[in-house]
Amino acid sequence: MTDVVGDELAERYMGKRQELEVDKIFRALVKLEGSDLHMKVGRPPIVRVNGTLRELNRGAVDDEEMVRLLFPMLDERNRGIFDETGGADFAYTVEVDEVTWRFRVNMLQQLGHMGLVARRVNNWIPDFAGLNLPPIMESLCKFDQGMILLAGVTGSGKSTTIASMLNWVNHNYRKHILTLEDPIEFVFTEDKCLINQREIGMDVVDFEIGMKHAVREDPDIMLVGEMRDKETFMTAIHAAETGHLVFGTIHAASAPTTIGRILDLFPQDMHPALRSAIAFNMRGIVAQKLLKSIKPNVGRVPTVEVMTFNPTVRKLVLEEQDGKLGDAIRMCANEGMQDFTMSLHDLVEKDLIDRATAFEVAPNVEALKMALKGIAVAKPGIL
Repeated sequence: MTDVVGDELAERYMGKRQELEVDKIFRALVKLEGSDLHMKVGRPPIVRVNGTLRELNRGAVDDEEMVRLLFPMLDERNRGIFDETGGADFAYTVEVDEVTWRFRVNMLQQLGHMGLVARRVNNWIPDFAGLNLPPIMESLCKFDQGMILLAGVTGSGKSTTIASMLNWVNHNYRKHILTLEDPIEFVFTEDKCLINQREIGMDVVDFEIGMKHAVREDPDIMLVGEMRDKETFMTAIHAAETGHLVFGTIHAASAPTTIGRILDLFPQDMHPALRSAIAFNMRGIVAQKLLKSIKPNVGRVPTVEVMTFNPTVRKLVLEEQDGKLGDAIRMCANEGMQDFTMSLHDLVEKDLIDRATAFEVAPNVEALKMALKGIAVAKPGIL
């Protein structure tokens, strides 16, 4: 009995499994250096390469083939979730030329048909320079306590940025890093840090229980994944208040609007207390978007907005003056803060993106035009 259990655990945690027919499509994605795979009934498999969708050179997938390809990917737990909710999220691995690649998979139903979207996760974790991130990212990794949020839409590179930050800690400090992920994306190789990674559903039943366990597991740094609801945020902010450095992600368009996005999770009467908790425990909010690069051998680069919680930002948050946070970021550029306009200007000057791309995504086109002409925008008084 013990040997059987041991074999099952080895297969589960070492990624050994039976070869599936769908693996051929995942291999095609890897060989094309694509970031995402889309499978929809009535269309050939579609891959995203450098931000552009491309159909694979084969016929359309019908319902029968889709079920044959996708159902074997589901284990018993995810099959139950899929049947009950119409969708399931899980990690998946495929070996390509003796290298194991990981994917973040969402299996879904749409108009009564089965489908899939998978995101390829890099096997290596790039450093800040390799990701073209601003120098202040290193400073954000040096806090002993508090919360750091990465904001952006799906596919904006938030997970990769957090992985690079945790790996910087791994190479520079002797700490215990604990992650709670759904599913695990990047698998870290320990250097100076002790790292434990727990996957919701596989290693622990749910996030709430995982966080209860976490307080007994002596972490210095925690990654709690996406802030999807008020329970997740309250648990994370409590961990920050009790002496941990907590990393998380949130869907928000910019660093300043992240404050409102958090407050929207809660009833109005809780907002004053939340503002206080955010002001005194948040260390930084980094918002980013991925843009197509014009530099050879560089697929996409992030435009990054950084807001750290200095006394000025803290005061504005406490006084509910969120509309002035953008001005505070620009006023405190000498502290390493930057808004999207400043980031876009930097990317254009470094020949990483073209001007057309910069103007297309610029929140303030006129301000960017002035910056590119070398005209400094007057810094307003905000206090």
